[in-house]
Amino acid sequence: MQAVKNERILHFLILASIAALGLVIADSLRDKVIQAGDTAPDFSVRTENGLNLTRQNFGGKVLILNFWATWCPPCIEETPSLNALAKEYGPKGVVVLGVSIDKNEQKYKRFLERFGIQFPMTRDPDHKLADIYGTYQFPETYIIDHNGKVVQKVISNTNWNGPEIKTFLDNLLRS
Repeated sequence: MQAVKNERILHFLILASIAALGLVIADSLRDKVIQAGDTAPDFSVRTENGLNLTRQNFGGKVLILNFWATWCPPCIEETPSLNALAKEYGPKGVVVLGVSIDKNEQKYKRFLERFGIQFPMTRDPDHKLADIYGTYQFPETYIIDHNGKVVQKVISNTNWNGPEIKTFLDNLLRS
């Protein structure tokens, strides 16, 4: 009788262990997607002008991290307004960082010249940084506050010079 009881307990423990292992494996395989309210993942990139940038070295500034590609029509559409935003809000404490997922370096460089990009830009052809953020749609932009928290995530193109964005940034800079 005791042997049967011990055997049932052992079976239960084995099944519970297998279930727990399955949950751990499933969680590790699931893509991590960063949302508003999350701490922004750390990163390190080298920009076109040779600067090494990390999430931590923006010195209390607001970071607008924009993932894009030259072949993406909505990305092309929002580029002029991002450029204007960077010019207007840079002196106020906002940094725009563009991350292109383009594999073709020549097309990427022609795009930068064509649009006269005035903000830091880097290329992520292997999607390493995009994967860290769980970014699979383009454009996709993260507004990260001076504490390293994602305060807004924008999927698709946006008019970065619209009054709602400017009001949001002005309020964020005041906080």
